[in-house]
Amino acid sequence: MVLLTERTQHLSSHSGQVAFPGGKADAQDGDATATALREAHEEVGLDPHFVQILGALPTYTTGSAFVVTPVVALVQMGFGITPNPYEVADVFEVPLAYLMNPAHHRHHAVDWAGQRREWLSMPYLDAEKERFIWGATAGMIRNLYHFLRA
Repeated sequence: MVLLTERTQHLSSHSGQVAFPGGKADAQDGDATATALREAHEEVGLDPHFVQILGALPTYTTGSAFVVTPVVALVQMGFGITPNPYEVADVFEVPLAYLMNPAHHRHHAVDWAGQRREWLSMPYLDAEKERFIWGATAGMIRNLYHFLRA
C-alpha cells in the first residue's frame, strides 16, 4: 500500500490535491530523509520508529518550479495515523500494484498560454470516493514505476 494525503482546501499551494506526506525542508533538517520523517510526523503523525528508509529517487521539478526529493520508505505494521487538520483533509492508501500498473497511468495534454502542458493522472476508486492522483504526485509515482521496472 502507498500512503497518500488529500491536502486541505485553504492551503496556499496545491490545495485539495492528493500528495505524499512531506513538505518543505527546515533549516534544522540535515537532509531530505530528515525532512521527510519530520514532515510525515507533522502532517499525519507517523512515528519515525515505524519507518525504514529505502532511499531517495532523483529530484522532481514541478511545473510551478518546486524541487522535490522523493524519499521512499517501508512502514511497519502497527503504525498510527493522526492527521494534522490544518494541512490534511484525508489520509488514505492505494495498492502499490495498482499504481505500478501502466494501464492506470493516464496521459493528458493541453495548449495553455501558447505552450503545451502535459501531465499524468492515476484515478483510483476506493471504498469512499474516487481519488484523483495527478500532477507532481502522479509524476513521482511514474518515476518510481520506471525505477522498479528497470
